[in-house]
Amino acid sequence: MLFYLSVLAFVSLVAMVFYRYRAVVIPKLPERVKALFPRLSHYTPLSTFSDQANAGMSSSAFDIEANIRDGDSRSGLDERGTQEVLDIMQRERVNFDQARLIRHNRILAANGIDPSGTLFYPYH
Repeated sequence: MLFYLSVLAFVSLVAMVFYRYRAVVIPKLPERVKALFPRLSHYTPLSTFSDQANAGMSSSAFDIEANIRDGDSRSGLDERGTQEVLDIMQRERVNFDQARLIRHNRILAANGIDPSGTLFYPYH
């Protein structure tokens, strides 16, 4: 029993480390391993404003291209937030602004705030 628990803990640790460092690990995997897991080959971190704008992460209401033109010194948008918005865009087939709104409403709801911006307290 203890052996199986140790193996499970080790496998879980390896999975968490792989997930955390996926941007570094995935490009170094052999092509035949990437072929077994096609979703892995589609993961590319978007670390600059140019990469994010090319991925469709810009609109008239959220103009990343203006940052590029103005020579913004920041490296780009938050990587985790960018990936969440891209996932929402693909999964729910919505545009960039709608995906941003969905993500924002989820963050508000997780913090006990309804979409109108007021706090809500569940009845006891």
